[in-house]
Amino acid sequence: MAKHVLIVGGGYVGMYTALRLHKKLRRELKRGELQITVVDPQSYMTYQPFLPEAAAGNLEPRHVVVPLRRVLPRATILNGRITRIEHANRQAWVEVVGGASAEGVGGGQSGRTAETRVLSYDVLVFCPGSISRTLPIPGLAECGIGFKTVGEAIYLRNHVLAQLDIAASTADEQKRKRALTFVFVGGGFAGVEALAELEDMARDACEYYPNIEPSDMRWNLIEASDHILPEVGLDMGRWTVEALRQRGIAVKLQTLLKSAEGHHIVLSDGEEFDAGTLVWTAGVKPNPVVKQTDLPIDEKSRVKATAELTVEGVADAFTAGDTAAVPDLANPGNFTAPNAQHAVRQAKTLGDNVVASLRGKQLEPYKHAYAGSVASLGLHKGVAQIYGVKMRGLLAWFMHRTYHLSRVPTFNRKARVTADWTLAFFFKREVVSLGVIQRPREEFELAARKD
Repeated sequence: MAKHVLIVGGGYVGMYTALRLHKKLRRELKRGELQITVVDPQSYMTYQPFLPEAAAGNLEPRHVVVPLRRVLPRATILNGRITRIEHANRQAWVEVVGGASAEGVGGGQSGRTAETRVLSYDVLVFCPGSISRTLPIPGLAECGIGFKTVGEAIYLRNHVLAQLDIAASTADEQKRKRALTFVFVGGGFAGVEALAELEDMARDACEYYPNIEPSDMRWNLIEASDHILPEVGLDMGRWTVEALRQRGIAVKLQTLLKSAEGHHIVLSDGEEFDAGTLVWTAGVKPNPVVKQTDLPIDEKSRVKATAELTVEGVADAFTAGDTAAVPDLANPGNFTAPNAQHAVRQAKTLGDNVVASLRGKQLEPYKHAYAGSVASLGLHKGVAQIYGVKMRGLLAWFMHRTYHLSRVPTFNRKARVTADWTLAFFFKREVVSLGVIQRPREEFELAARKD
């Protein structure tokens, strides 16, 4: 009877693990001795380090995602959400995308009952990833948006350009000021890169708005701690703060967002102002599905993992990535950071260990010394620290692009990303808002009402 490997999550760990199994167990897959199922709400993996460039228009959004069905032809891709796992019985419950919670073209409820499938499996690879970590701040849920998905990146691009359209068209000075005020909460990679790239794009767009100067815009970065970008080191973090401030960006350290009701921003230092844009990037937390399993979890709701990337004390279960508390053998006493660098490398070890487990061989521990980090701060601007070597400006920006181009999966995506960057050398980026794609039936409904 064929062995069934269930992979929960189609992100870095899930996709790369499945690719590893495709490579190592090709014969078993062809002979039908092995079955692989990948469960994820989306049919693609998002290469998140490229989201800021997609938001800024430097990359085509479709080029920063990898279609799972294309790269995993011998796996079954099931689009849905895991709602429960009973590993003791080797069963998982999946709510299939398109059920009662699905939205139609117009955004209304479909009215159908949710379709739930129960999957039986032999080996579990649990890597559902993380979600935005939010706080109970008044107005945040209503006015804010995260920056973890390609949908959020596309929305923000259209939204920022739409705010420029509003500011250029309104005669209301208060409305104009609000439209030209942007707030990003969180000084990690996501917040800093998203702000820097979008500010760069908006600055370029001002060329086409005769009544808007770059100095009219107000960009704010709010960070609770006393530094930003801890991954690149304190020195490079301080340099980044100064570089952003030289561009006119207000960087507020040791400051909290207290309220955002009605787009009225209230900060812990007492400052208050209206802002048309609020982006929340203040950390992530494990996917809440971990609490719907019988797997052991720690006080931070992470699945307890061993150095071999198995679930602690559980047979035939593996885990890695943002959801897992993986011991950091290169830094004893700590756990590996929830970032793409570890996730991709963990997936390779995890895949090899799944193969070893199926063949009755010894499993290998995961060990990887942190190589460093690179961050883009807009076109031709960046900051990096790689193996202790600090870089900034054009060289860091080049290293950022080179590193991530080497890491984005498939030759197809590498070629398309390279083509986008090459064309950008010869043509100015497009600065048109297509926010209407978020409301595709608006014009039709208006026409129908008039009839």
